[in-house]
Amino acid sequence: SLTEDCYVKIFTGDDEMADDIEPQFVLNLDKLFTPKSAAALKAAVGKSMWQAVHIPTTVSRTCDGGTTSRWSAMQIGMSFIGAYKMCAGEAAVADLAFAAKHAGVIQMADILPARRARGPNEPGGIKFGHFADMVQSDRKYPNDPIRASLEIVAAGTMLFDQIWLGSYMSGGVGFTQYATAAYTDNILDDYTSYGVDYIKKKHGGIGKAKATQEIINDIATEVNLYGMEQYEEYPTALEAHFGGSQRASVLAAASGITVALATANSNAGLNGWYLSMLMHKEGWSRLGFFGCDLQDQCGSANSMSI
Repeated sequence: SLTEDCYVKIFTGDDEMADDIEPQFVLNLDKLFTPKSAAALKAAVGKSMWQAVHIPTTVSRTCDGGTTSRWSAMQIGMSFIGAYKMCAGEAAVADLAFAAKHAGVIQMADILPARRARGPNEPGGIKFGHFADMVQSDRKYPNDPIRASLEIVAAGTMLFDQIWLGSYMSGGVGFTQYATAAYTDNILDDYTSYGVDYIKKKHGGIGKAKATQEIINDIATEVNLYGMEQYEEYPTALEAHFGGSQRASVLAAASGITVALATANSNAGLNGWYLSMLMHKEGWSRLGFFGCDLQDQCGSANSMSI
């Protein structure tokens, strides 16, 4: 039987072309993005036309995310053959099949490292930059950059930490618990709000500061120390974030968000995140279980080399 969650819609940068297609088959970029983002996206897409494909959920669950392009390519090929009454299989539409399966495909997610890999298009392989655009909280809260940023963090911890790292890779408990600290109370909200107030007072507001190490050090240090002081002053905050991994993640997220908002530079924000981790280790001796003492201390070497 047919499934109710399968569809294909198109998008293009050409408004005239979009107007010629029935609205239910069109993704309206002007409605789905902020004016600035929509203009940039439409300029990049230009007069070309792209399909956004959603295959039936039962297909991706039975197989995996890598099935998406193959499944959609098969339907595209069969539709073409049917529309032109061709008595042939894929051999007659080989170029179309190759474009639909490979050459003209943009996967939602990349394939993961081999020892953990399934197909491409699986949750763990979604690029962070793509994910931030998918959440689109800046469209819903255009005048509240703090809320917009925190919504992305909340969705990210759910998808990457709880579903991917917590469930698929480790099987259950640890990752799923520490990730909840990012969205189950207003502690991270408070630390981030403090940081934004600080950059407004000292650095002229959001997007006004230069992305230099000196600026990163100043902002991340201020926010991280504020958060550590709050944990020390209010025992209930420690009770809420009962694990070192939770506190490390929240402090680093507040520091990273604040630096990124101040500089309008995501890599500067990442440096702020890792600086928070190093300061946390110096102040409280450790971050959490051994995993945090590994990747979160060597992160600066990666982010600062870019």
